Amino acid sequence: MHPSIHAVANGDKPAFITAETGEVVTYRQLDRRSNQGAHLFRQAGLQTGDMVALFLTNGPRFLETVWAAQRSGLYYVCMPVRLTASELRYMIEDAGAKALVFSAGLADTVREAVDGLGDLALFATDGEAGFARSFERLRDAMPDTPIADEAPGQDMLYSSGTTGHPKGIKRPRPAGGIDEPTPVTNLARTLYGMDADSIYLCPAPLYHSAPLRYSMSVNQLGGTVIVMTKFDPEEALRLIERHRVTHAQWVPTHFVRMLKLPEAVRERYDHSSLRSTFHAAAPCPVEIKQAMIDWWGPIVHEYYSSTELNGFTAATAEEWLAHKGTVGRAIIGEIRICDENDDPLPPRREGMVYFEKGNPIEYHNDPEKTAAAYNRHGWTSVGDIGWVDEEGYLYLTDRQSFMIISGGVNIYPQEIENLLVTHPRVADAAVIGAPDPDLGERVVAVVQPLDWSDAGDALAAELDTFLRKGLSPVKMPKRIEFMRELPRQPTGKLFKRLIRDRFREAAAAPAA
Repeated sequence: MHPSIHAVANGDKPAFITAETGEVVTYRQLDRRSNQGAHLFRQAGLQTGDMVALFLTNGPRFLETVWAAQRSGLYYVCMPVRLTASELRYMIEDAGAKALVFSAGLADTVREAVDGLGDLALFATDGEAGFARSFERLRDAMPDTPIADEAPGQDMLYSSGTTGHPKGIKRPRPAGGIDEPTPVTNLARTLYGMDADSIYLCPAPLYHSAPLRYSMSVNQLGGTVIVMTKFDPEEALRLIERHRVTHAQWVPTHFVRMLKLPEAVRERYDHSSLRSTFHAAAPCPVEIKQAMIDWWGPIVHEYYSSTELNGFTAATAEEWLAHKGTVGRAIIGEIRICDENDDPLPPRREGMVYFEKGNPIEYHNDPEKTAAAYNRHGWTSVGDIGWVDEEGYLYLTDRQSFMIISGGVNIYPQEIENLLVTHPRVADAAVIGAPDPDLGERVVAVVQPLDWSDAGDALAAELDTFLRKGLSPVKMPKRIEFMRELPRQPTGKLFKRLIRDRFREAAAAPAA
């Protein structure tokens, strides 16, 4: 299971197609370019187990570069393209990356981020950047045969830490050859019937874990990936019809936006080629899920997991219809619901979701957070709250530390709060997710001014400008509210639930 195998057996078959431009990369081309990229990484001094940082927009260069790293035994650290320069620099330094491959269109952010970083090999793709060498030009001068010491690489993706700083989720590199199937590849085959005939639509950024891992799984199996550079609801439907897409992965926001298209537009496109679609990343409202099944039929499946992949649950459409609201039963690990003392709870009792006998969790450079992911039984959790029914189906009721999921993107409030309280006119701050009919949740900042007389539009505008200097756009509050005093315990712990519930109640209240 590897593009190199499919290059021999079916070299002219598209490995992936960029939706907007129509650029096709065949398996023969992917094999050659990933070999050349592996040679370039070795020439740059990267050896098995080293880190290469990727700051790339969706497109063919992303997957070509990832496959070069995969057959070089490297950890490939895929970073969101909307990071600020300070956020990018932090990840590069924290990962200990020895090279950075970036899209030329992101050069301004990269230039600021790497200023003074020292010995970091810099490569630009899809254009020129004066301070970095052209990845394609140097790569294409390399041999197109495998490097002598091929070994399987591994992604290392970032999730926020308890301090608000992101932390790398480091899993052991696979043993064996580069063609060993990954856990996600095995799930793709068994759960969703993916194979060499699969045509998979990827509507989400490849720097996220699921789009990256499932796209690579399709390439392992010999199918074709259709990569969207940016999601558009009608364009997604058009691509399904045009390419006869068989499989696709979504987040609930995609569903909402497709369902909001005029009925005449939705009926314009043929989706009969779809064999299996699946969604995750955020809770899906029951009404939205039901509407998608009504539209596409019982092919809309669901799973629950995390970038850590310590556990995995799945529910077919049929199972969901019989257990509405569930995220499925365990496929990897065994679900354990525990109370605050780590004692197991019976069915239908809410508590922390743990997995026993799942995959281990390790956070790069953060032994304290790694230890905190385990309870006294040795079971692991990423901090989600839920319950199971008598048949073992899991239902989620809350999320880690009030993590905000907006449009399928995880946003951690602590980083935003920590920045807000550094403003000289702010005494305290809380950031919560308020209900949003399109994104699922929107980021709202609730600020306690140092002087209550400052509360108002002028201060809100000042704080907005202040935050934009240090936050990527996806993390920016969509609204800034003011409170005379935030509800805190004498110990200093914030009653964030009280603030969040106020917004939820307001959203649920009937219009006057």
